[in-house]
Amino acid sequence: MERRVRAATAVATILLTGCTAPPSGPPATRTGFTVRYETPAAADRTEAARLRAGRGAEDAADRLNAFLDLPREVVVVATSCAGEGSGYDPATRRIELCYDDAVEDRALFERAGDRPADEAVSAVWTETLFHEAGHALVDLLDLPAEGRAEEDAADRFAALMLLRQGPPGERALRLAAREYALAAASDTGPHADDQDEHAPDATREATHLCHLYGAAPTRHPDLAPRFPHCTTTWTTTRDAWLRDLAPLLRR
Repeated sequence: MERRVRAATAVATILLTGCTAPPSGPPATRTGFTVRYETPAAADRTEAARLRAGRGAEDAADRLNAFLDLPREVVVVATSCAGEGSGYDPATRRIELCYDDAVEDRALFERAGDRPADEAVSAVWTETLFHEAGHALVDLLDLPAEGRAEEDAADRFAALMLLRQGPPGERALRLAAREYALAAASDTGPHADDQDEHAPDATREATHLCHLYGAAPTRHPDLAPRFPHCTTTWTTTRDAWLRDLAPLLRR
């Protein structure tokens, strides 16, 4: 009898207030790339504010989600990393995008005379996010790559995502390549450590420029003497990633 009284009371409440009962069952599972920001360390506050205002991470995540239909959520967390460097954690499916990396990139560009460096820093920030997304996709698709091979594949995915944007993405890729060239010249770049699994910075610069010329040779004729055979290299890179991504591609 008590159960009937409670049910009748609930029905009366809905009729009087116009409210409906909350839906039952577990909450919907989030999927795709999502972005959140953590409070930066004091030394990173200015750069963090610039990056957040520019919404480069959100734009990159939107492009990834428009291209790919992920079955799970990958969280992109902008945070201070205390020099540990941006990375992807397969255990938590979390990408850490480091404010302090951007601080170092700005200093690198400014020492080279690139002032203001806002566009260059934003380009590297976006390229880094796409690189780490490449690691996430290797993980989600269980692709047979690890160590240096996985790092190279992630670089190729970053190039693919930028080159899909046409001229604006090409400019961003060229700026990211310049960061690798400056880091190689300074010998103090983020990947100067001998234990790092990434390719040397000079190699990463050349690979990005090779893909850039291969994808759009008429827009980058100055690269022709250095990369005459890269149209084939780019086609192979693009097609290999598209084959691997086939289960996730939006139709």
